[in-house]
Amino acid sequence: MGGRTFWIEHALLPSGWAGDVCLRVEQGRIAQVETGVPPDAGTVRLGIVVPGLGNLHSHAFQRGMAGLAEAGGDQADSFWSWRELMYRFLDHLDPDSFQAIVELAYMEMLEAGFTRVGEFHYLHHGAGGRPYAERAEMCARVAAAAQATGIGLTLLPVFYAHSDFGGAPPTPAQARLTHDLEGFAALMEGAAAAISPLGDAVLGVAPHSLRATTPDELRALLHITPGPVHIHVAEQVAEVEACLRWSGQRPVQWLLEHVDVDGRWCLVHATHVLAEEIAGIAASGAVVGLCPITEANLGDGVFPVREFLRAGGRFGIGSDSNVLIDSAEELRLLEYGQRLRLRGRNVLAPPGGGSTGRFLFEQAVSGGSQALGAAHGLEVGGSADFVELRSGHPALQGGAGDAWLDSWLFAARNGAVESVWRRGGRLVEDGRHFRRDEIVQRYGPALRRVLDR
Repeated sequence: MGGRTFWIEHALLPSGWAGDVCLRVEQGRIAQVETGVPPDAGTVRLGIVVPGLGNLHSHAFQRGMAGLAEAGGDQADSFWSWRELMYRFLDHLDPDSFQAIVELAYMEMLEAGFTRVGEFHYLHHGAGGRPYAERAEMCARVAAAAQATGIGLTLLPVFYAHSDFGGAPPTPAQARLTHDLEGFAALMEGAAAAISPLGDAVLGVAPHSLRATTPDELRALLHITPGPVHIHVAEQVAEVEACLRWSGQRPVQWLLEHVDVDGRWCLVHATHVLAEEIAGIAASGAVVGLCPITEANLGDGVFPVREFLRAGGRFGIGSDSNVLIDSAEELRLLEYGQRLRLRGRNVLAPPGGGSTGRFLFEQAVSGGSQALGAAHGLEVGGSADFVELRSGHPALQGGAGDAWLDSWLFAARNGAVESVWRRGGRLVEDGRHFRRDEIVQRYGPALRRVLDR
């Protein structure tokens, strides 16, 4: 990949907004940043530019379920009943239909301003738990979808061995997910090979949850790769209660006391936490992965973000079940959930006051970068991943600087993203991914194959 120069009218740099910014890109990375520079012939001219966001938690195949689990039954619906529906959907996926659904999800992430995804990938085996001839077949399909769409990939193969705390055997519905440690180590070797052609992909590991791993398995997994470690924790009240019965401790409390949780870790959801657990997570340097749309859709509850930030905590955002892929909506709902909980306005604004939108956006960029193991931000050395906002969008009129971010996140329903660039190459133009038509054409028949089985 050769060099390219961009001239940007307004750019959000780590130091703040700057005008007349010249960005030099070499081999997909930012080699030089200058401000106050007039445009030269041959430069790519852009208007309002912000860094690309990291989507730190995705189950991409669940995009195929979007809107199909919104009918109530004659009994109370919950996360646990939704999970049974998800298992039934998952059981009908073959590699080709799986890849088509993942491509659609990744395309929509790019159109929404996500430039890297953390794929919490747990569909490893064929029907009935039969291994594929290539053990990492489904990891390779995730990598192929990332290659086809251009999104940055942090692949997080999931270790899933048990159905409940204390090493309970997996259920038949979990057969396509499960491994022992030896088999999982072999899967990780295949996953590393699968992502190697992508250039800047990152390999991490994802113990699914404390329900799905024993303490000894969890500790062993930490040495299988030096990359990020992601885990579901304390998402549901029932999970907290079961952990208390098993260990006498709450899930986050148990993790902090029994494992060396540090900056490698992303604690996904962590919804149900006490004040001392909030302080412990913040002190550890771990990132909390918040997925407000999915957490609302599943009725999980609301994480105490304001208290966590005041303790010095770090967070990022993820699209999780991908029922709706919209980066602005994730941050909007994050703030609105706290407004409803605390009955105030701008409750996540920075200390001392200021733009809520910019504060949330920059926190999500930083937290996502840490959790995904890849630098985000418009600075030398970082990947040239950025988003151009549509300056002519009605919601962005009448303001400048931070007001553009506030308007994008809180007032622009559709069409605010003009273009999206990854490693200096344009993937989205006029709000549309460059391969949208062919990806959508493949998706429809693939989804019908799954639903008709």
